[in-house]
Amino acid sequence: MDVHVTLTGHGDLAARIYRQLREAVLDGRLRPGERLPPTRELARRLEVSRNTVSIAYDRLTAEGFLVGRVGAGTFVCDEPPGRTLSRSAPTGGGVRPRAFWRSAAPEPGTGTAAFPEPGAGTVAPPEPGTGVAVPREPGAGTAAPPPYDFRVGVPDTGLFPLETWRRLLARELRAALVRPAGYADPAGYPGLREAIARYAGVSRSVRAGATDVLVTAGAQQALDLVGRVLIEPGDLVAVEEPGYPPARALLRSLGARVTGVPVDAEGLVVSALPDAARLVYVTPSHQFPLGTPMSLARRAALLEWAARRGAVVVEDDYDSEFRFEDRPLEPLQSLDRGGHVVYVGSFSKTLLPTLRLGFLVAPASLRPALRAARRLTDWHGEPSAQAALTRFLDEGLMGRHIRRATREYAARRERIVAALRRDFAGLLDPVPSVAGLHLCARVSTGVRLDAGEVVSRARVAGIAVESLAGYCGETPAQAGLVIGYGAITPERIAPGMRRLAEIVRAAVRD
Repeated sequence: MDVHVTLTGHGDLAARIYRQLREAVLDGRLRPGERLPPTRELARRLEVSRNTVSIAYDRLTAEGFLVGRVGAGTFVCDEPPGRTLSRSAPTGGGVRPRAFWRSAAPEPGTGTAAFPEPGAGTVAPPEPGTGVAVPREPGAGTAAPPPYDFRVGVPDTGLFPLETWRRLLARELRAALVRPAGYADPAGYPGLREAIARYAGVSRSVRAGATDVLVTAGAQQALDLVGRVLIEPGDLVAVEEPGYPPARALLRSLGARVTGVPVDAEGLVVSALPDAARLVYVTPSHQFPLGTPMSLARRAALLEWAARRGAVVVEDDYDSEFRFEDRPLEPLQSLDRGGHVVYVGSFSKTLLPTLRLGFLVAPASLRPALRAARRLTDWHGEPSAQAALTRFLDEGLMGRHIRRATREYAARRERIVAALRRDFAGLLDPVPSVAGLHLCARVSTGVRLDAGEVVSRARVAGIAVESLAGYCGETPAQAGLVIGYGAITPERIAPGMRRLAEIVRAAVRD
């Protein structure tokens, strides 16, 4: 499993690596027998010398936390020194759900909600159609993909380890046949909640135990649950501008007044947040769609603002698994001490969107209400798929898959960056980005270009690409293109970008 180590600031780097790995062993995120990254690989990712990592590993080995096996690597000892730490999300005493959800939530320790569970064998009535139009999920669609598929938010299905997943799922389906019928825990399969707590703790430094985790049907359901338990009709909610359209639409559907807050090179402009905002939705690790990470100073300022206002920050860790440059920063959730952050993660980009598997980590003050909301809206997820994902995480298959996929996506990204610099010079300016499955390019200063017209012409030419204006909820919209590289095969990138460059040049107005 990839290990998250933070090295911001000054000080002895080897000692800081040592302390963070030691803490991960003591609190159970790194389990006995688990393999650590090779010193060369971790040094490259942290941008330090290999000797610096080796010093930390050697110290941990001498103290009985790690053991080296010739030809195999470095592993956590089968019996490391006793676990003395626990890891959990903050209590969040200053954050409370709406009154309805306080009465509907289960009583502590009982698991019984104020509304009854239907008897076995009953069938819930179908949901009536609402007739409400909502924005298309980036990359969504059932039609055959175009020849040059630069859609946003679409992973390469060819990289998904289908045979492995089929084996794991078949095993769980067979086991399900001998289990008693009934409803599952609305918070999710217990083993998966434990596995997610370890996975997010090791790979992203999220502070969580199994009880802090609620399994969801992707990030969108996580946001829906949070909105249901927190937002009263008329409440003011802040989102990034530009930002994620489905999140903006979902919050509006819950009766919120949604306002956009500008994003600059350091992320969300905290000073522009309205004082009355009840909730702030952000993508700090990889801002969607621009791709810039939120600086550490902005993260601290946002947490201070939330604590002062009694607001909740929803941290959507969008696309952060696929990182190509720079050391990762601490997530807001791990920096939060007052319990104002709800951390949202998804496996839609790392695995497949069709699996509909994600999670949230919430402060203790919101957990009962969130469980009640999950039970009321769809009872629970699919237990067999959740059990299969548990094994996928626990057996180290997720880390192996992400490393392989990251190498592939990094190569595609490099081709697109090279094409933008070569074929679009003076027309489009790439926005610096270090992670994710897409790149953003703004129209160069002084260039008169209608990006919407470019998108329309590209569609006719068999090219799927998106306009930056489509991610803006305020006017004037920003001008540019958003180019994905998850769905397009490597050999189609160069010809597709050349055709797109011809369309862009033809669309420039004098």
